[in-house]
Amino acid sequence: MTERTKALIAIGIFTFMSTLDGSIVNIALPTMSRELHTSTAEITWVVTIYLIVISAIILIFGRLSDLIGKAKVTKIGWAIFILGSFLAGFNFGFGLPFLLFARIIQAIGASMMMATSFGIVSQIYPAESRAKALSVVSMFVSAGSIAGPAIGGVILQVASWNYIFWINVPIGIAAWIFGNRALPTTNGHGKLSDMDLKGGSLMTAVIVLLFLALNFGMTLGFTSPLILSAVVLGLVLFALFIRTEQMSPAPLLDLGIFKSKLFSLSLIMALLNFTVAMFSSILMPFYLQDYCAFQPGLAGLFMMCYPLAMLIMSPIAGIIADKVDKEIVTFVGISGIALSQVGYLLITSQTPSWWVAFVLLLQGGSVGIFQSPNNALIMETVERRYLGIAGSVNSLARNFAFVLGTSLATIILFFSMSKITGTKVNSYLPKQPDVFLQGMHIAFFFALAFTLMTWILALSRLLARKRMHQ
Repeated sequence: MTERTKALIAIGIFTFMSTLDGSIVNIALPTMSRELHTSTAEITWVVTIYLIVISAIILIFGRLSDLIGKAKVTKIGWAIFILGSFLAGFNFGFGLPFLLFARIIQAIGASMMMATSFGIVSQIYPAESRAKALSVVSMFVSAGSIAGPAIGGVILQVASWNYIFWINVPIGIAAWIFGNRALPTTNGHGKLSDMDLKGGSLMTAVIVLLFLALNFGMTLGFTSPLILSAVVLGLVLFALFIRTEQMSPAPLLDLGIFKSKLFSLSLIMALLNFTVAMFSSILMPFYLQDYCAFQPGLAGLFMMCYPLAMLIMSPIAGIIADKVDKEIVTFVGISGIALSQVGYLLITSQTPSWWVAFVLLLQGGSVGIFQSPNNALIMETVERRYLGIAGSVNSLARNFAFVLGTSLATIILFFSMSKITGTKVNSYLPKQPDVFLQGMHIAFFFALAFTLMTWILALSRLLARKRMHQ
């Protein structure tokens, strides 16, 4: 096994764990709430704070990796993530506050890894094999983001919620030893003093304000003066951030990378795709556990169909994308995702279990086909010295999509159920299961609409490519 392959596998494992930890605790929240004696609203911060911290600082670490070296940032991030995972599994009598503190440490390490993973792979693999290599990272990214409820359900069947975090420690240490020496030792293209602290602070404030507004909007209402004020302030600070970056000689985010239509288009498509992916990740566990009355372990096995198909199809798509036009492969993938959304809409009270498994397999496999070449298209449009920031922008779009998809899926579901019943609904109704099914269908109609938007963008990109070669 080559040093390059060892590095790729190690990066893949840590990427899987860092994205997995954004969703694996979802299925354990009721148990954690009982044992930590907290309310449902309070315990959801275990998920929210992790995603917010990652998104708020990921661009900073992406730029930092370009300045001082991607491998250096990655290795430190690995160590911090393992430490945070170790602490998160303990309960020293401090309850939820200590768990949130541990999750912040986890998130800092995860953001450092996410900011550098695509950049390192793009750096150590040549263009002719880059799509195949990035497909491995994409496979772990997508599998980690989707497999959370499934793996979490299996762990809860045999152990306590603490092991959801502790399982990262031995696996993380083994991956660190395995891939540590194989990472590239090249230096960055600057020094620490070149860091754009003003731009970084502004972007952090923007993301925190907008994510908090999105999160609290579901409880306070999106027309609340507090929520509207947070959104307006976030947009004002974002405009100030753009102005600051245009004036800075060494900006946190070189806005010139967005001049590439291929980069911007591929990034938008990635955001839409991950948003749609969260619809099935959030809604199907409700369907399997509440509507079908499956135990968490069995529901977890069904949900594993998604990442299993992705694990199989991602490397295959990467190999094919290195040999044919990447635009063709992404178009095939997004077409399969569109068909899977139609499959969810066909689920009724009489739908057999095999159909549910088939649709999950179809979406997972199609995401694997789409994501690998799309990431390659994103990374190959930027200069080598900007690989770190480009990778972190890609990861930021993914994390934003996780939060957006989770929020939209739950908002649409419960808003639809409330409209159907004529009363405010914020949970599953055991005595009215068909109301949930109707609400789920409405949510998947929106998911299908987002997918069709991505399909149109993929088609336009494919046709533009063909016109260029005529």
